[in-house]
Amino acid sequence: MRGPGEVLREGELEKRSDSLLQVWKKKRGVLTTDRLRLFPTGPGARPKELRFHSILKVDCVERTGKYVYFTIVTTDRKEIDFRCAGESRWNASITLALIDFQNRRALQDFRSRRERAIEAPTAPPC
Repeated sequence: MRGPGEVLREGELEKRSDSLLQVWKKKRGVLTTDRLRLFPTGPGARPKELRFHSILKVDCVERTGKYVYFTIVTTDRKEIDFRCAGESRWNASITLALIDFQNRRALQDFRSRRERAIEAPTAPPC
C-alpha cells in the first residue's frame, strides 16, 4: 500500500494556458497518491497543485502522431487541457492514481459510516 504523498511519477508534460492565445507551456509534473503538482520552467515560480479530491475525471483523450491530448475535469466543471509525448502515457498514470485515490476515499467513507452505525444506540424492540 502506498503512503500519502508518495511520488508515483515525475516528468514533462504541457498545459494549455487559459489566455486568449492558448499556448502550450512545458511543466514538470510530479504525480503523487493524492495530487498532481505542476512546476513551471522558470526559476522562483510556485508550483500549482491539482488535488485529487477536486478532480472529477480525466477525459477527452486523443492521440495524434506525436502527442496524447487529455483534459482534467474538476468538481466545479473546470476543464484543464494537457498534452504529453505519446509514449509517456501521463494520461494513464493520472487516471490510475485518481481511481486509486477515489477507491481509498470510498473505502474510508464506508468504514466511517459502519463505525457510526455500530456506535449509534439502537432503539429497544417493541
